[in-house]
Amino acid sequence: MDDPVLTAEQMRAAEQALFDAGISVIDLMEIAAGGAAEWIRRVAAGRSVTVLCGPGNNGGDGYVIARRLAEAGNAVEVIAPFEPATHAACLAKARWDTAVARACTDAGKVFVDCLFGSGLTRPLSNEHKDLLVKLAAKSQLRVAVDLPSGIATDSGAVLNAGLPDYDLTLALGAWKHAHWSLPGRLKMGQLRLVPIGIGPVVGAAHLIGKPHGAAPEADSHKYRRGLLAIVAGVMPGASLLAASAAQRSGAGYVKLLAETSPDAIPPDLVCEAAPLGQALGDKRIAAVLIGPGLGRDSAARARLAATLAAQHPMVLDADALMLLGPRMLPQGASALATPHDGELAALARTFGVSAATRRDLALAIAKASGMVIIAKGPDTLVTTPDGRLAIAAPAPTWLSVAGTGDVLAGIAASRLAAGSDPFTAACEAVWLHGEAARWAGAAFTPSELAERVSEALAACL
Repeated sequence: MDDPVLTAEQMRAAEQALFDAGISVIDLMEIAAGGAAEWIRRVAAGRSVTVLCGPGNNGGDGYVIARRLAEAGNAVEVIAPFEPATHAACLAKARWDTAVARACTDAGKVFVDCLFGSGLTRPLSNEHKDLLVKLAAKSQLRVAVDLPSGIATDSGAVLNAGLPDYDLTLALGAWKHAHWSLPGRLKMGQLRLVPIGIGPVVGAAHLIGKPHGAAPEADSHKYRRGLLAIVAGVMPGASLLAASAAQRSGAGYVKLLAETSPDAIPPDLVCEAAPLGQALGDKRIAAVLIGPGLGRDSAARARLAATLAAQHPMVLDADALMLLGPRMLPQGASALATPHDGELAALARTFGVSAATRRDLALAIAKASGMVIIAKGPDTLVTTPDGRLAIAAPAPTWLSVAGTGDVLAGIAASRLAAGSDPFTAACEAVWLHGEAARWAGAAFTPSELAERVSEALAACL
């Protein structure tokens, strides 16, 4: 796990801890805005800059940025429709000590938005939105400091229609949920973090970082590296896709459990045709995947029941999630589920939970079901029954094609079989899935994606 992702309340508490340790608000503002100013100085490359300042400490950051840029030689104008409303912002304006415009003028080539940052929950007034839009339209490059004005900090909601898009957003101190949440993140352009010395925050979400892997030990063999059993169903192609990805994700042995052997099975994939209950009785099985291509008929229900009864660590995907009942999971099961939004809604109905946001819904389902949840999609999340939350950075949008979810399920099951706990396996799988997509390039097939997973895994060694 890498950088923390904070709510507005957590960010305020983290800053208060710095104040309690002896740093003043204005000194912390100088650190944060000074770091942002250096980013802006570099991207401005000598061009003129207009800074739009609001009344709070985000506006104070703007005055510091303006002063630092002027000291570096940039032509700078500050526009402030409000007088500063905090002590630190007043000090920052006094240190700027240059005329401040109240309304839109001939904007600089670079526009810096310091109107409202972290903590915003209500829409901008029409007057302030219009000013923001006009300044952004006049510029060649648009930079938001902490968050673009008009984006809700904790949800990423866009609070006004017609807000400008930015080329760069500079997160001050820590990432906020909006930086990684749709739809707001689509307006932010490139994201960069300006550190200010924030310490660990108990209960914070984290970004999913690159796993730290290692080659197998010198005395490893296929069972020590993990035997993964994949339960096939009426559509074996999905199971074969998952198996292909699993074979490249670290497990030592991948076996397809199919009472009728599929056509054109790869020569390097073992297919066991024994009755499912008997096949699942193999004590060497380290993990089971069920769901890809399973179907939803009575035979599929029986295969799911047999899999759950075997009580191996398991990954549930696709049809298995639609068939799962509220009392079917064994007590204390080690389970990981990989729902897309439709399956997430079905799980919410199954376990009788609801929530206002997708993030809170995934957390509620994890708590109610006892499963680790990979809520997959363009803003993928991993949640746990004890309330942990991990957030994936955006993956290539070429992943939006049928079959890539089977690949993700195969990777997750392979990591589980290889010895990772369900939460770690989920985070590893999400990262490897996105990295494999980067290796695969444009317009790939799910088979091509599966083939690049080994290269993604090699990047972790």
